[in-house]
Amino acid sequence: MQILLLNGPNLNLLGKREPDIYGKEDFETFLDSLKNKYPQVNLHYFQSNIEGEIINKIQEVGFHYDGIILNAAAYTHTSVGIGDAIKAITTPVVEVHISNTFSRESFRHQSYIAPNAAGIIVGFGLKSYELALLSLLK
Repeated sequence: MQILLLNGPNLNLLGKREPDIYGKEDFETFLDSLKNKYPQVNLHYFQSNIEGEIINKIQEVGFHYDGIILNAAAYTHTSVGIGDAIKAITTPVVEVHISNTFSRESFRHQSYIAPNAAGIIVGFGLKSYELALLSLLK
């Protein structure tokens, strides 16, 4: 089974950026623990601050991977293009967010990803990624 964990802008700063919201653990450490916990899954990781690179990656894997776990970060609320890319592929996408976006600023309540996602997991910290993975393993 091949799963892509795909992170959007500023998530390369996890562990440093607003630790009160996003936690103190960097993503690479978390990813290593996830790979160790689920050795039967071939987990791939990609992060970009650039919208077009995220769309390119979705199109690259979106017809032959078993799932995509996507935290589009701020692009969730602004990118029709990422939403359209997800609509165009056959691989299921689970939208995740580390924080509870519905308890934050009102502009974070809108998602252009959600209408085309298999599901959404918000507010469980980095555990959101594992919950998404479990949903894809069902």
